[in-house]
Amino acid sequence: MSTKCKKRAVLVGCNYPNTINELSGCVNDAKAMREMIVSRFGFDSKNVELLTDEPGSTYKPTRANITAALKKMVVAAKEGDALLFHFSGHGVVDLIDPHQPSKKGEAIVPCDLNLIFDVDLGQLIQQLPSGSSFTIVSDSCHSGGLIDKSKEQIGPHSTLRGIAPPVDYKARGISLGTLFDCLVTAANVIIAAQGLLAPRAVDNAINTGTDTMTGIGSLLTTIFGNNVSLKFLPHYERDVLNVRSLTEDEGILLSGCQANEFSIDMPASDKTGGKAFGAFTYTVLKVIKDSNGALTNKQLMVKARNEIIKLGIGQQHPCLYCSDENADAAFLGHQPNTTTGAKAAGFEPGFSITRGRNCKVNNNVLDRCALLRS
Repeated sequence: MSTKCKKRAVLVGCNYPNTINELSGCVNDAKAMREMIVSRFGFDSKNVELLTDEPGSTYKPTRANITAALKKMVVAAKEGDALLFHFSGHGVVDLIDPHQPSKKGEAIVPCDLNLIFDVDLGQLIQQLPSGSSFTIVSDSCHSGGLIDKSKEQIGPHSTLRGIAPPVDYKARGISLGTLFDCLVTAANVIIAAQGLLAPRAVDNAINTGTDTMTGIGSLLTTIFGNNVSLKFLPHYERDVLNVRSLTEDEGILLSGCQANEFSIDMPASDKTGGKAFGAFTYTVLKVIKDSNGALTNKQLMVKARNEIIKLGIGQQHPCLYCSDENADAAFLGHQPNTTTGAKAAGFEPGFSITRGRNCKVNNNVLDRCALLRS
C-alpha cells in the first residue's frame, strides 16, 4: 500500500451501564483495538474515532453519532485508503423482513437502541471510492451477516437456525418482544419528559405493526423521527438513496460468530490480565500479538477460531465474509510493527493456553445478544 494512502477507523464499545443486561468488556475491546491499530498497523490516532458509553464519555455511541462518524470516514476516503469499523456490543437478528420475506436482517444495537442494520452499512460501503477497503470487525451476537451478499470464506455453510446456548454459561438472549417492550417504555418516558407528543402516539405506533419488527420500526420512528434505519423508511425514500445490494468484493466482514450464534463477553479474571473482554476481540488481538508478520484476513480468522476453541467456547464460531482476493489480502492492508509488544498496545493476555484445554465458560459469562431492560 502506498505511503500516501491513509488508514481510518471508527471504534465503538457499548457496555450499556446501569442496566440489568450490562456488559463488561465492550469498552475495553474498543480501547485495546485502538491501541493495537495505532501501535502495530500504522493508524494515525487523529484518524481514529472512539465512541464508548463509559461514565464521563462526551461522545456516546448512539445511532446518530455512530453513523455520523462512519459517514465522515467514508466521505474522507480516497483510492487506496483502508477503513475499519469495529463494533463491540449487543446484536439482534430480524427473522422476518416484510420487504424480503426470505431475507434475514442482522443489526447492531447502539446505546440508544436505535438499530443499525446490514442495509445501513451496505449503503455506506457502496459509496467508497474504487481501490479503497472497508473492514468490519463485529464482536456481537448474530454478526455473521452484517455485509449483505459477501462471499462466505469461513462460515457455517448452512441456513440460519437457532442454537440453544449451553447450560454452563449465563445466556440472556434477546427476543424481538423484549426490544419492543423496551422501546415502548422508552417512548413513554421521552414523551412524558418532553411533553411534545400525546401518549396516544405510542399506541398508534404499536397498532401500525402487523408483526413485531414493524412495530419496532414504528416505535423507533416515533422516538427518533427519520433518523432510523433504512429498513424502516418508506420504499420511495430508499429509492431516492439508491440503495442496492453489494457485490461480493465490496467490504470485508470479520464476525464474532455465525448469524445464529452468541458472542461471549468474558468477565475480568486472572486469565484476561484483570480486564473484561469480548472473546472474539480478545482472540483477534492475541493472534495479532503473537504473529511475526502480516496476516491475511483468512489466516487471522482461522487462528482466531482456534483460539476460541482453546478458551473452551465451543458454541461460538467466528466467520469471514469477503471476496477471494480480499481473503488473501493482508488484514488492514499493512505489515504490522512486530517490535511493539502487546503490553504497549494495552493488551497483554495473562495466561498461556495449550490446544485442547478443557475449560468451561462459567456462569458469569454473558452473551452479547441480550438487550437493555429496566
